[in-house]
Amino acid sequence: MTNMTLRKSAIAALSAFALTATSLPVPLMAASQVPAGAEHGMVVSAHRLASDAGVEVLKEGGNAVDAAIAVAYALAVTFPEAGNIGGGGFMTVRLADGRTSFIDFRETAPAAATPTMYQDKAGKVIPLLSTRGHKAVAVPGTVAGLELARAKFATLPRARLMAPAISLARDGFVMDQGDATFLAEGAEDFARDPASAAIFLDSGKPFEKGHRFVQADLGRMLQLIADKGADAFYKGEIAEKIAASSKAHGGILTKADFAAYRAIERAPLECDYRGYHVISAPPPSSGGVVVCETLGILSAYPMGELGWHSAQNIHYLTEALRRAFHDRNVNLGDPGFVKADVAKLISPDYAASLRTGISADKATPSVSLGVPGQSHEGASTTHFSIVDAQGNAVSLTYTLNDWFGARVTADGTGILLNDEMDDFSSKPGAPNMYGLVEGTNNAIAPGKRPLSSMTPTIVTRDGKLFMVVGTPGGSHIPTGVLQVMLNVIDHGMTVTEATDAARIHAQWLPDVIFMEPNALSAETRAALEAKGHKLERMDYWNQVAAILVGGPALGKPPVGKDRLYGAIDPRLPVGSVAGY
Repeated sequence: MTNMTLRKSAIAALSAFALTATSLPVPLMAASQVPAGAEHGMVVSAHRLASDAGVEVLKEGGNAVDAAIAVAYALAVTFPEAGNIGGGGFMTVRLADGRTSFIDFRETAPAAATPTMYQDKAGKVIPLLSTRGHKAVAVPGTVAGLELARAKFATLPRARLMAPAISLARDGFVMDQGDATFLAEGAEDFARDPASAAIFLDSGKPFEKGHRFVQADLGRMLQLIADKGADAFYKGEIAEKIAASSKAHGGILTKADFAAYRAIERAPLECDYRGYHVISAPPPSSGGVVVCETLGILSAYPMGELGWHSAQNIHYLTEALRRAFHDRNVNLGDPGFVKADVAKLISPDYAASLRTGISADKATPSVSLGVPGQSHEGASTTHFSIVDAQGNAVSLTYTLNDWFGARVTADGTGILLNDEMDDFSSKPGAPNMYGLVEGTNNAIAPGKRPLSSMTPTIVTRDGKLFMVVGTPGGSHIPTGVLQVMLNVIDHGMTVTEATDAARIHAQWLPDVIFMEPNALSAETRAALEAKGHKLERMDYWNQVAAILVGGPALGKPPVGKDRLYGAIDPRLPVGSVAGY
C-alpha cells in the first residue's frame, strides 16, 4: 500500500469516526457549538490529557511557554501519531509586552545524506525508502527546541514541566476510542518492527478502548531529559541508543549528528491585513510566506462583501493561493542554504504586481507561471495554541511527518522516529504524493532543514493579542490557517464557526480546487467551472486549534468574565479545549 493510499484511507476512516463521535458535521456553514470560554488561561491541543497538563501549569503560575513545554512532552506520550521527541517543528511566541520570537527546531539531514540517496542506479525513486524505516530518519529537533524556549522564556523548573509526561508514560493512561482508533492505523507497520510491536501492539493486535497504555522505556528517556536536559538527548545515552539502533537497521544517523544539532531562534515573519498584524513562521517554513503573500493579494478585494464561499470569493482566493504556492515552491528553502527575498514576497508592492495578472472572470493556468522540481511533505503533524493570564501566547506545530513517522522505534528507547527526510526533494522534476512541485532549493544536503508548510501563527489588533491558530495537514496547513483567519476577520464567524466551516484547498500544481464535502454549492461549482477552474472533492486534512481573545467573535462582547474562546477542529476524533 502506498503512502498516499494509507493516508487517504486513514483520514477517511478517522474523519468518519470524528463526525459520528462528536455529532459535529462540517456542512456548508456548520451549526457549531458555542465556543468554550475561560477567564484566565487556555490550552487547545490534540489530546485531552496534554491540554489538562498545560492548564495545570498555568494554574500554578507558569506562563504560556511553560505550559507549551508541558503540553509538547505530554503529547509525545499520549499522541504518538504526531506528538514527539523524535521529530521537530516550530514555535511562535508573543509575550504580553509585545516581544516576539520564533524557535526553529526543524529536523536536519544527517552528515551522510546525499541528494540521490533514495534513488536506484537508474535514477528512479525507490518506493517507501524515504518514508519507512531507519534510513528515512532525520536528526530530531524537538528536545533542543523545547530546551531553548525554556531557557529563554519559561519560569518553572524542567522537572516540573516534564512530570506529567513522565507519569503518563510510566503509569500509563486509559485509552478512549479516539486513542485506540488512531493507534490502530499504524498496526500493520508496527508488526514489522519488533521494537514498535512490543509497545504499540497487544500480542500483535491493536489495543482496544479501555486499555491502560504504558510506555516504560519512553518514561525512562523522558526522566533522563528531565534530569540532564538536552545533553541527555544529544550527547548522552539517548543519542547513543538511537545511533546504535540506526546502524543496526540500515540507517545513517550517528552520535556526531546529534552532537552537531542546534535549535535556532529566528525573527518571526510579520505582515498586516485589514488592520490586523500577523506573526507567523519564516523559512525553513513556507507557511508564513504563503499566508502573508495570499493576504496581501486579497487585501484589495472585498472578500467579506463577496460572501463566504461565493464563486467570486473562491476565485480570488484560489488565484492568490496559486501565486503564493508558486513562489513557495520556486524560491524558498532552508535559509542556511537558500537566500530568498522574503521581504519582497510579502510586500504590498509585490502583491499589487501579482494582482495585475488576475482576471475577475478567468482562471489562470498554473503552468503559465513556470515549472520547477519536486518534494514530499507529510500531513501528519499536530498543533496546539496557548494563552496565559498575563497575555503571553504560544502557537506550536511539530511533527514526525507521516503518522507515526518512519514507523520504527529506536531500540531500548520507546521513541518513535520521524521520516522527515521525505520532506526533501527525492528527485527534481516530478510531483509528490500531494501534488507539490518544488525546485532544487529543497534538495537533500548534510545538515540542511527540509522546507515545511507548518504555520504556527499569532494575530494582534491595535497592539493587543487577538488570535492564536495553527493546524496539521502538510500543504493544507497554510490554507487551513488562512481560511480560519478569513472566516473570523472577513466573515464575522465565531472561533468555533470559523474552525468548523467547510474548507477548500488550492496550491499551484495540481491545477485544481479541492473541496471538502458540502463546501461549495452546486451553483458556485458551476460558476467556478465557467471561469475555467477544475474541482475535485477531498477528504479532511486539518485539525485546527484556535483561541480568540476578547470575545467569541469579532465585535461580540465577552460572555461573563471569559476573555478567551477556544475551538478544536471536529474533523479528527481527539483533541480538547481546556481553560480556567
